[in-house]
Amino acid sequence: MVLVLALLGCGLAHATPALLVFGDSLSAAYGIGQQAGWVALLQERLRQKRLDYTVINASVSGETTSGGAARIAATLTAYKPAIVIVALGANDGLRGLPLAQMRDNLAVILRAAQKSGSRVLFAGMKMPPNYGPQYTRDFEQAYVALARQFKCALVPFLLDGVAGKRELFLEDNLHPNAQAQPVILENVWKQLAPTLKYR
Repeated sequence: MVLVLALLGCGLAHATPALLVFGDSLSAAYGIGQQAGWVALLQERLRQKRLDYTVINASVSGETTSGGAARIAATLTAYKPAIVIVALGANDGLRGLPLAQMRDNLAVILRAAQKSGSRVLFAGMKMPPNYGPQYTRDFEQAYVALARQFKCALVPFLLDGVAGKRELFLEDNLHPNAQAQPVILENVWKQLAPTLKYR
């Protein structure tokens, strides 16, 4: 489900630049109320800063980079975002999918977003150490290499300050709880803020 989080006091959704969040369950507020998720908190932060952006959450729980690559073109056409936050890859890693495939899919998404004229913020992920040192290292480096290739801003690790803290996760120990969402927002905001246009 795509959620359009229209900023209060900013008029109709099409009247303000769109900020598209294109991710998976980590951005879709899985297991918690939508208003508690970091994307909704981002909407509120923008409102407080009097930044006229309409936040669109096009994140899908369980999404892989393959699914994202398949739907990015239609999503960009539908919303014509000024900014795209790409936050995919966690499910590829958890399933142990080939990293070359993940990189290719992410490249398709980043290329399409930039070709559409959107500014891109790329959110990196990391895998737990039990996946083996080479896979975890190569997984993390894939984000760094892609950010360098496409010259886009990078959030080094979306779950920085959250991963490894059991109290910040739901019972499945995979999805961050409501307490973790402000931490995730700050990770994103550090890299997003310089790209925003203040009026």
